[in-house]
Amino acid sequence: MKHPFHWIAAGLFCSLLAPVSSAQAQEFPSRAVRLIVPYAPGGSADITARLIGDEWSKQLGQPIVIENRAGAGGNIGVDAVAKSAPDGYTIGLHTVSLAINPAIFPSMPFDTLKDLAPIGTVASSQHVLALNPSVKADSVKSLIALAKANPGHLTYGSAGAGSTFHMSAELFKALADVDILHVPYRGGGPAMVDTIAGQVDMSFPVLSAALPHIQAGTLRALGVTGPQRSSLLPDVPYIAEAGVPDYSFETWFMTFAPAGTPGPAIETLNRTLNAALTSDALRKRMVEQGFDPLPSTAAQARERLETELPAWSRLVQERGIKIE
Repeated sequence: MKHPFHWIAAGLFCSLLAPVSSAQAQEFPSRAVRLIVPYAPGGSADITARLIGDEWSKQLGQPIVIENRAGAGGNIGVDAVAKSAPDGYTIGLHTVSLAINPAIFPSMPFDTLKDLAPIGTVASSQHVLALNPSVKADSVKSLIALAKANPGHLTYGSAGAGSTFHMSAELFKALADVDILHVPYRGGGPAMVDTIAGQVDMSFPVLSAALPHIQAGTLRALGVTGPQRSSLLPDVPYIAEAGVPDYSFETWFMTFAPAGTPGPAIETLNRTLNAALTSDALRKRMVEQGFDPLPSTAAQARERLETELPAWSRLVQERGIKIE
């Protein structure tokens, strides 16, 4: 028979280990976190990630390293996150296309709800119908008239199939009853560069990305996509006001981790993200660039996905929106 002291000693040993185990569980994050942006540099998702990156890093206490991994309307980058180790050290940032892509792609490499764990929403933003200045249209109505007179002749660039550029343009085409050719790119930045260069006639970039080029005169803004004018472009009408009734489109941005990421890591990422988004300095910078900060809980972010996935599926089917 073992001496009773054996059990006492064992109990003391275990009690001494408990704080160590607890400390180990609370160590996240103990190194840099990789934030995958599934589009090329220069687009709205990339701008959003870089806007929040510094302040989020400060709140998190570790560097956030941004990695661009473009392709397939964002699916390649998101799939990389979904298939990463679920430890909180690889996360992603995507647009509303996270909810759109399952409706528009014939097959998906991941299941949005099963393979991803939402961390929280980040921001929302209007888009803008922006033309190369050489296009002979100075209003939404004159653009529609030009497109109707030349079906399939005008072109628009997007950040890829299923991207917010793509969907905002296809919604415009459907409601205005015009035929404008879709030219997909591997991100919003390249699409906007080619719009400025005249390789395509127009695009529907997020306002934050297009604003400097509109101000410089290298892009002409005909209308913003939301339900009201933007304080950043007060003289530019919103598209519904300018001649396409019922048109309204805004995008949101969301961060997420692989499914199975421990709850404490998700909670830490969400808490520090929201702390960053509610800081005065970051809020000011975001608003100046056309973003409305959109903090949320992880549960609210998941609820948004659960609501919008079927809603976008219905819209895509009703409008007959397809990948060319």
